[in-house]
Amino acid sequence: MRLYDLAHVLRSKNSGPFEVTLDILFSDPEAYERVKKSGRITREAIAALYRIPVSHITDFAWYDPGLGVKITFLRDTSSGTVGDRDVYGAQQHAPLIDLEIP
Repeated sequence: MRLYDLAHVLRSKNSGPFEVTLDILFSDPEAYERVKKSGRITREAIAALYRIPVSHITDFAWYDPGLGVKITFLRDTSSGTVGDRDVYGAQQHAPLIDLEIP
C-alpha cells in the first residue's frame, strides 16, 4: 500500500527560508503504527528518497500522541532566490506519495 493511501495528511512547507518540513499525519492509530514499524521512514530512507546527505536532515521525530512524524531538511536553494522552483516548499512532499509500505 502507498503512504498516500495510509496517511490522512501528507504535506510539506517551509520551515524558514533555508529548510523544508514534511508532515505525515494519520487519523488511524493502526495505519500510524504500520508505517512506523515498517522501517520505510527513517533518516536514511528520506535522505535516499530526496537524494540528500543524511546530515541535511535537521529534525526527525515520530510523535505518538499526535499520530504523526515531522521531518525537516535543508533546502538546496533558499526560498525566493534565483533558481528556487518552490518558494513555499509546498510541493516537496511529492516523493513520499508513492512510497510503498508493506
